[in-house]
Amino acid sequence: PNSTNVMIDNRKAAYEATKHLVQQGCRHIVHITATPKRNVYVDRLEGYKQALAENGLPFSDDLVLITNLSQESGIQAAEAIAQMKPLPDGVFVANDNCAVGCMMGLKQAGIRIPQDIAVAGFNNDPVSGVIEPNLTTINYPGYKMGEMAAGSLINHLNGTNSITATNTILLRSELIIRASSIKKN
Repeated sequence: PNSTNVMIDNRKAAYEATKHLVQQGCRHIVHITATPKRNVYVDRLEGYKQALAENGLPFSDDLVLITNLSQESGIQAAEAIAQMKPLPDGVFVANDNCAVGCMMGLKQAGIRIPQDIAVAGFNNDPVSGVIEPNLTTINYPGYKMGEMAAGSLINHLNGTNSITATNTILLRSELIIRASSIKKN
């Protein structure tokens, strides 16, 4: 309880990604995530649910796919999505690696991105700028988070921890909109 956490607001970031898909006209949005054992995935699921609720869209457990978030599991998720009736029109994935696998699988099934299904990921991994179309994603300062965590630890070990009033340092994240999610011009 006395340690310092360096994090982003995962709920808010997931909310923004899902809200963006809604603003593009998506009404049937799948969320691909991991087992909710880690707070980041619980928070991202909550942000997804919040964006649906605020836009009058129903939440359904059937639209939440639990995977290990690997690229391979993204391909498998795409196979499941392609069988859904009605076909979803949006997918929000909890990381970019899985999102890329999902996009590859959807394209292999003849589903056009973003025309048929808009896709958004999370992390702004380098692969997000390589996949075609480029992946809409959440960017956050991972390197800066590591620097701040290491600095806090070093200060603590040296007995000079300047962050005594707070246990949490919250850094900003941002939605980077790319072609994979743009249905409206």
